[in-house]
Amino acid sequence: MSARKYIQASFAKSYAERAQVYRSRVSAWKKMSTVERAEKPTNPGRAHSIGYRAKKEFVIVRVRVAKGRRRLGKRALGRKPAKKIKFRPLNFPLSRMAEMKAEKEFNNLKAIGSYFVGEDGMSKYFEVVLHNEHQGSAPNRPKAK
Repeated sequence: MSARKYIQASFAKSYAERAQVYRSRVSAWKKMSTVERAEKPTNPGRAHSIGYRAKKEFVIVRVRVAKGRRRLGKRALGRKPAKKIKFRPLNFPLSRMAEMKAEKEFNNLKAIGSYFVGEDGMSKYFEVVLHNEHQGSAPNRPKAK
């Protein structure tokens, strides 16, 4: 078994058992802002499978996304003729929402992919791999036609 498989198995085991390290990590993430840059990936095997390399042009960002709540916030301040309740689409994955949040915060970088790293009662946490396309070589991904 390669080192990457051992790392992935270890991460899956700590998540399944809700180990003390995992719980302390998630409680620390709660206190941080919604989009936070990470020094290194929490799950290196998964990050490398997406296309991350430990180079200057790659950035790992941890994003918090509220889980559940299909209905979005309601407008206040009295009656308005066009007052409507907005809904989040059912088939819209939270991982894609995390990528959009990361791209909005780091607007000079492009999201390659994201992966799940944890959750608590209110939110899910994803790590998004971002790449600066103007610097260095492009990651291995299919070209658009």
